[in-house]
Amino acid sequence: MASITLWFTLGTGGMALGTLLLAAGLQYVPRADWRRYAILIAVPGIAVVAYALMALGIGGIESSTGEVAFIPRYVDWLLTTPLHIIYLGLFAGAARSVIARASVLQAATIVFGMVGALVASPLKWLLYLAGLAAFAGVVYYTYVDFDKAANEQGGTTAALYSKLRAFLVVLWLIYPLIWVTGPNAIGLMDIETTALVVAYIDIVSKVGLGLIALNGHLAHTDAPSVEGVPADD
Repeated sequence: MASITLWFTLGTGGMALGTLLLAAGLQYVPRADWRRYAILIAVPGIAVVAYALMALGIGGIESSTGEVAFIPRYVDWLLTTPLHIIYLGLFAGAARSVIARASVLQAATIVFGMVGALVASPLKWLLYLAGLAAFAGVVYYTYVDFDKAANEQGGTTAALYSKLRAFLVVLWLIYPLIWVTGPNAIGLMDIETTALVVAYIDIVSKVGLGLIALNGHLAHTDAPSVEGVPADD
């Protein structure tokens, strides 16, 4: 278990560094966009706590199959992945009701995955499929409703939104593959390898999206601010 502690420790450090980098970038973001940009700082900040707990050996629960599921990891995702959806929706200028529905579906995706990791088959696989269905709904909203709202903004907003969305969705598609090949499912990857892969993808997705968005804030000033988000339908 020494190696898994190392991966969790490196994950803690990577998330902490990412949080500091994104926080330092706040000074370059237009003041009207600070509230929206703060979401990007909060995401790796939350992950720092989760990874630190796991590095300390806190939060591991034995599943029905005898493997260990790390609850702080799922709590992290339950908080941070809906925040990323909220950020995308706010950036696109989508209606609050649409953002709320997409965020709830994303949260449901994580809950199904967490419970599925703890229980035995066949319920495990039913929950996995339910999580995939919920995530399909999230992808639908980001590619249809959010995309339509971004295109209505004009200027460079649509292009930057498409870049942010593609980056996030493509990386998130890797997580179901990690889940199904990990020790709590079919077991092609052991617990140490899974921890390494998840930590790497977590850092890339959480910090990477923030850095791409920061670059967009520096280059473009026409994205709608939080105060300008359309009212509920």
